[in-house]
Amino acid sequence: MPAKFGFLSTYPPTQCGLATFNAALATHLNTGGASGVVRLLAGDSVSGGIELDRGAPRVVHTWHTDNRGGWQAAANALNRFDVAIIQHEYGIYPGDAGDEVLPLLRALRIPSIIVLHTVLSNPDPLQRRVLERIGATADALVTMTDTARQRLSGGYEVDPRKISVIPHGAGSRAGAPREDHDRPHLLTWGLLGPGKGIEWAIRALALLGDLDPKPLYTVAGRTHPKVLEQFGDVYRDSLEQLAASLGVSDQVRWADAYFEEDELTRLIRSADVVVLPYDSTEQVTSGVLIEAVGAEVPVVATEFPHAVELLADGPGLLVPHQDPEAMAAAVRRVLAEPRMPITGLAGGPTLRWPAVAARYQALASRLLAARAPLAASAVPA
Repeated sequence: MPAKFGFLSTYPPTQCGLATFNAALATHLNTGGASGVVRLLAGDSVSGGIELDRGAPRVVHTWHTDNRGGWQAAANALNRFDVAIIQHEYGIYPGDAGDEVLPLLRALRIPSIIVLHTVLSNPDPLQRRVLERIGATADALVTMTDTARQRLSGGYEVDPRKISVIPHGAGSRAGAPREDHDRPHLLTWGLLGPGKGIEWAIRALALLGDLDPKPLYTVAGRTHPKVLEQFGDVYRDSLEQLAASLGVSDQVRWADAYFEEDELTRLIRSADVVVLPYDSTEQVTSGVLIEAVGAEVPVVATEFPHAVELLADGPGLLVPHQDPEAMAAAVRRVLAEPRMPITGLAGGPTLRWPAVAARYQALASRLLAARAPLAASAVPA
């Protein structure tokens, strides 16, 4: 009988990459409809307009993270399942560095798999301590890239035998038709906020003014809710002002929305180049990156860790951070080679969601098998 999974994460209709990831994984592991989700919900979560797949698990409990002490009820809900799959990202759990996840882990009576979306190379002491205690308590740790695995095993006190590398899954977008358009289309999507590096892409766009026709650059996605709460739309406004000052306002399209899967597929497949101009040198996981490559669209990305690892096989070009001249040159090269070979993820069934979910299923089966002799020995003769 397949394992019944309990998932702990943000979850649609919350609009964030973590919720989207968890929904996709949970849907592919919801064999027989017996799994369930404990949803993390903060008061500033942006919700609405996001529909779940029919096969997605139901929400069995909501942990309102604005209030401390909700871990006990969340743990009780997860203990009704066979295995817990817990998404970890700094900032989604209450407490200092999200340390309220620790008593929850200790209260679990079932095997736990922690999916690490961020592994910092230079954490502060509290971030390090929390992650190391997570590693000590959990049954298994999953990173989505080998870079993250190396950081975790080399920079933190964790048991390397607990670590598995299971990639971020990609949707089946490559079969969707490409839309015809009369000008090159550049695309960046995801929640908007400082650090996304959109300003460098706009500066690069201004260096492509000699192209005929001139490219259209779509920036798709709402402002990150935490950014909006603290600073309003200052970042988006500054980008619009930059575009105006560089004379490219008519070449930038702002799609301030969160897209349903069908809409997102059409948007991605309409692009000639996906541009990922991120400032971060820490990003070991990017769902946007893997979805772009999975859709067989060339990528121009800064040298953040996941891009360096994934694009090494050819599905795009890497450029230095904050270098609009290099970015413009890379975009120019991709547009000049419309048949640039897309290797690596494209066409790779082992990196699609069903195969990724199967690897989680296999990991869960190993954890359950390892616990079986212990459970048998605890039964009185």
